[in-house]
Amino acid sequence: MTSILQRQELQSKIWKIANEVRGSVDGWDFKHFVLGTLFYRFISENFTDYIEAGDTSINYAKFKDSDIPEEVKVDAIKTKGYFIYPSQLFVNVEAKADDNKNLNTDLKQIFTDIQNSANGYPSEHDIKGLFDDFDTTSTRLGNTVEEKNKRLSAVLHGIAELNFGSFEETKIDLFGDAYEFLIHNYAANAGKSGGEFFTPQEVSRLLTRIALHKQTKVNKMYDPAVGSGALLLQAKKLYDEHFVEEGFFGQEINHTTYNLARMNMFLHNVNYDKFNIALGNTLTDPHFLDDKPFDAIVSNPPYSVNWIGSDDPTLINDERFAPAGVLAPKSKADFAFVMHALSYLSGTGRAAIVCFPGIFYRGGAEQKIRKYLVDNNFVETVISLAPNLFYGTSIAVNILVLSKHKADTKTQFIDASGEAFFKKVTNNNILEEKHIAEILHLFDRKETVDHVAVTVDNKQIAENDYNLSVSSYVEAKDTREVINIETLNQELESTVQSINELRASIANIIKEIEA
Repeated sequence: MTSILQRQELQSKIWKIANEVRGSVDGWDFKHFVLGTLFYRFISENFTDYIEAGDTSINYAKFKDSDIPEEVKVDAIKTKGYFIYPSQLFVNVEAKADDNKNLNTDLKQIFTDIQNSANGYPSEHDIKGLFDDFDTTSTRLGNTVEEKNKRLSAVLHGIAELNFGSFEETKIDLFGDAYEFLIHNYAANAGKSGGEFFTPQEVSRLLTRIALHKQTKVNKMYDPAVGSGALLLQAKKLYDEHFVEEGFFGQEINHTTYNLARMNMFLHNVNYDKFNIALGNTLTDPHFLDDKPFDAIVSNPPYSVNWIGSDDPTLINDERFAPAGVLAPKSKADFAFVMHALSYLSGTGRAAIVCFPGIFYRGGAEQKIRKYLVDNNFVETVISLAPNLFYGTSIAVNILVLSKHKADTKTQFIDASGEAFFKKVTNNNILEEKHIAEILHLFDRKETVDHVAVTVDNKQIAENDYNLSVSSYVEAKDTREVINIETLNQELESTVQSINELRASIANIIKEIEA
């Protein structure tokens, strides 16, 4: 079976299982159990593969827990970041699930043990709390222990049925793909709440290719609003394994989404020492100050969210925000994320950020921040995308591209919102590979294309009150029908003549009747 067909079959089956096992439970509420079980199976088989090291005479799942030497355990934790005893492996727990009256509490203890195995080791931060949202005692699974165990058993069996093929050859990719497929579908069916943590893969690919454009390697990659981690992982999918030398960094404010991102890293075989995902508010409690600058930054921060802003007088002196001399409005934190990203960007790097279009033309503090960005020549390109690309919003968002190594003092504007740049699929629009390639071609060439792209001098932007809206510089194509006045007048004269002849004919008929 080809990998494409294998993926399609897997995706079809996994979504069917996800819906069957949840019963009457809302899919959004049930996602943690399906995603958590998939992750549990992955780390079990990944760990088994590591222990057996290709030796077919070894069957780790058949070992007794007491047979495992302490030095083997320590070495495994240092390498993989965690430890799983044979009795705790997914395959063994799933096989006995139907007859285990303590299944829910046993699973809870197993997850606790896996997490605690990293205590005191460098991987502790990356493993701790991973299973926090997989609450095996939750009433969402049922009101009684029997009901909980029955549903947990169904989830275990369902995930066990999935065919991932040979672990060494395909399983790593397929596990990660299955996980992202589930997140994708849950986001699509959840509406706005889903869109808050998941960026569609095609948009992720575009952002990543822009941020890494013409670079042969980067030191590390960063997302200040990391969500499920999908944006960062695009670099691993699209480029050589060692393209990002020091790994992936990100910060997320939502605890559940923070766990999703860390799981996603493991599921795409990014080892604990190659990623660092932090929990917290990026704007008020920023992490990785000692790790910056970053050569590549990609982000889809929340649109127009509230933040403390001017209510905290110390923020105006923060090295991230101080250069602009003003803070982003308290009700619209968009430019706070932009300034944060700029502060973390290296002198040779590039940032690609999804932005709400209103920030590019509104006045007040946002205009002052735009002035700072333009006057200091940090804005490389602004790209307007088609509407309906994101879950839960029909807004036609923009991509803001920042750079600290521009060769000129000009800014590029690309209108990629037209029908030539997307494909309509049911209620949403999508970017196909040809659309992404065309946008990248325009971005690379910086040439003027009528009604699509233009590069203007920053002085022109200043004269335009620092408006950065694409529509202010790219003239829309006039799609109105061209009317020939002379031809129209001839048609009107002909019509009038016909009407007059008809009236005369009707008048004659009436005279004949009256006579």
